[in-house]
Amino acid sequence: MADADGHQRGSPDFEDAYARPVLDEDPAPTGGLAARAPARVAPTTAFALHGCVLTPAQRLDDGYVVVDAGRIVSVSDRRPTDAHVIETDGVILPGLIDLHGHPEYNVFAAWEPPKLYANRGRWRDSREYDAVVKQPWARLKTDPSLIPTASRYAEARALVAGTTAIQGANGSIAGREESLVRNVDRFIFGQHRARSIVDLDRNLPADNARLRSQIDAGEVDAVYIHLAEGIDATSEHEFAGLVAANLLMAATVIIHGLALSDHDLDDVHAAGAKIVWSPQSNLRLYGQTTRVAEILRRGIPLGLGADWLPSGSPSLFAELRIARRVLREQRVDREAADLVRMVTSDAASIAGLGDNLGTLDAGRRADILVLERHGDDPWENVLGADPSCIELVTIDGDLAYGRPDWLAAISRTDGLEPVLAWGKPMLIDTSYSVRHVDAPAPRLADLRAALIARYPQVGPILA
Repeated sequence: MADADGHQRGSPDFEDAYARPVLDEDPAPTGGLAARAPARVAPTTAFALHGCVLTPAQRLDDGYVVVDAGRIVSVSDRRPTDAHVIETDGVILPGLIDLHGHPEYNVFAAWEPPKLYANRGRWRDSREYDAVVKQPWARLKTDPSLIPTASRYAEARALVAGTTAIQGANGSIAGREESLVRNVDRFIFGQHRARSIVDLDRNLPADNARLRSQIDAGEVDAVYIHLAEGIDATSEHEFAGLVAANLLMAATVIIHGLALSDHDLDDVHAAGAKIVWSPQSNLRLYGQTTRVAEILRRGIPLGLGADWLPSGSPSLFAELRIARRVLREQRVDREAADLVRMVTSDAASIAGLGDNLGTLDAGRRADILVLERHGDDPWENVLGADPSCIELVTIDGDLAYGRPDWLAAISRTDGLEPVLAWGKPMLIDTSYSVRHVDAPAPRLADLRAALIARYPQVGPILA
């Protein structure tokens, strides 16, 4: 089948993989575990992080976050007496939540689109996209073992950029119980209560009806749907398709929404639906982005996603800076703290995971990010940060990525892999598995070597 310019479309097999929805409940992980596969390197003692602590409502300049057994024990200004204290001199906040991406494809190098497109169908059918994404994917897919390898590699990229939870793993990837970072729309916290759709027009009416019944029955809390991604009439009409499918409701999370009209946004607000914004990818592909000023004026919950490396940002830090610039251009007055909440507490609420993620508070999962501090305003410090500023990342209190001296003080580190991250020695744990197989889990160097052997242009992680 040819595209609009007469070029031959890429493999239908690729389109099936890229756009395959997640409509069915994931099976529980094997090995008897009912939650995210934990990193195998866990602290051997309770520990406390001392620094400037950010919560959704306030900053605690001289604060302590105490962690034990995977949970936050306390957040206060009192120095604990029963935990090893790490003096971070930094900014301590929840791990970042990326509410839109396509993790499996983040192994590819960043792409420079040669022109602007009217909608997502045009670039997906183009010769240039076939060359930079579809053909490399086909090369990897000739060895089926490289597909989960690509997913692990991409999740390592997210981890070293401070992201502890992502959205967007498509329905073509089996064995999603193995994960380095959390997947908010897959099996998480002992259940699978989210679904995702890339192309709504590919769904059968029976699938939509079944999904709606699951939502009405309280079995599904969030449905991520790519919608109105473009600037033409085709994109504008997609909202009518959402309404016709009976899928506009409080559980709906619209991804992109460039072409939503004022009337559409009124309906989104009335339904209690949410929107996820990916400005970098929008601007590079379409020259325009979502009208966030109108979204925020209506009080519609708004999250942020870096999309994917071919057209999006390399990290949520980069996406936050672009978001701030666009907000100013749209004459939206938002504080730095508001933007940080878009990738922490607000994101967790949109995902239906606010009881576990997005906030540093006693009893919550210890998904924590520590950044170097380079300024007086800690919120501005986050917006000015990049992955090189990261000092520590924990998931469920496990030591996923961090400084060797800090990690050695609270755990054995012989299971961690040393990496040189932007000139800074760090340790990373990629030994995530719930399969309990005898073979050792692959190290980051192994993942990288396997991908490069088939696709030498694989995008670097620490760059």
